[in-house]
Amino acid sequence: MSTLGRAELETMIEAATVDAYDEDEQRTGLFTMLEQHLGLPFTTTVLGVEVTVRGIDLTPDGRIVASCSRGRLRQPIGILDLPLPGPAPDGAEWVEAYRHWES
Repeated sequence: MSTLGRAELETMIEAATVDAYDEDEQRTGLFTMLEQHLGLPFTTTVLGVEVTVRGIDLTPDGRIVASCSRGRLRQPIGILDLPLPGPAPDGAEWVEAYRHWES
């Protein structure tokens, strides 16, 4: 759970979207901050199975997804649907900023 308040999240969002003109550019700005700050790789549990998050991607339809793997299996999972481990990886506050922006 985030310890950041609304004002802090909005300040982060403003920093990520300062030059953005529309929603797609704002999402790209937030994706860039996630890409730069989220500590990868990290492990988490999805539906009772441990997976490794190796990267994040911005899909052609505008979703930000985590690239998850287990052995040879690969699966993208929406970054907002991904349960973060405790303790959360470095940069996880950007996931919370993105969640706040989406709400």
